[in-house]
Amino acid sequence: MYRALGILIGALLALGLTACGPSTQPEPTKAPGATTVAFYGDSYTRGTGASSSEKRWSTIICAERGWTEINRSENGLGFVNRRASMGPGLDDIPAQIIRDEPDIVFVTMGLNDNFSYDSAAAEIHAAIDSDLDRLRQGLPRARIVVVEPFWWTADRPASVDVIIGWVRDAADRIGADHIAGASHWLDGHYADDADSWMAGDGLHPDDVGYARIAERMDAELRALGL
Repeated sequence: MYRALGILIGALLALGLTACGPSTQPEPTKAPGATTVAFYGDSYTRGTGASSSEKRWSTIICAERGWTEINRSENGLGFVNRRASMGPGLDDIPAQIIRDEPDIVFVTMGLNDNFSYDSAAAEIHAAIDSDLDRLRQGLPRARIVVVEPFWWTADRPASVDVIIGWVRDAADRIGADHIAGASHWLDGHYADDADSWMAGDGLHPDDVGYARIAERMDAELRALGL
């Protein structure tokens, strides 16, 4: 059942997300003395489903803290998923983030890799380790915050928790902060629930959903002293 669900939802994601293409968001202007924060994630960090970019959780927490946001997140992106279709310069987002020279890096990746898990588990594991190693080596003074991959349905393939574990272990190994539990932040508010926080596509949070994610993220960051 889970494999069939993964194939079905993976196809929906491929149709609904990659059609949006690479981000066309303008490069931010770094304010002198401001904390610069780079986000490396998928559609849940890009803010797909929100009514505007100001409503996505990353922009909410940056606005609250006076941080300058550089959001490198892309629809359908995973540690392995969609890399070949990103095009020159976009297929290596960790390199972009290193060039940004941020003070803080958020890594919110892994959801989309579940749809390649059956055929590419070893590659996914290796890519998680490689990406986090590169970010740490390229940004030795940056604070890296690795967030448990998001999830959005009551059905959870076994791969979800496996990938969560790989991400957590890699974060611990490079000395990054790790935020656990994010895969459950939408529990009880999925597309089929009476109190849904999901957009019309049934795959992404709406403005309410992103606001709730921002609230949870804010509490976790305060606990980390951020």
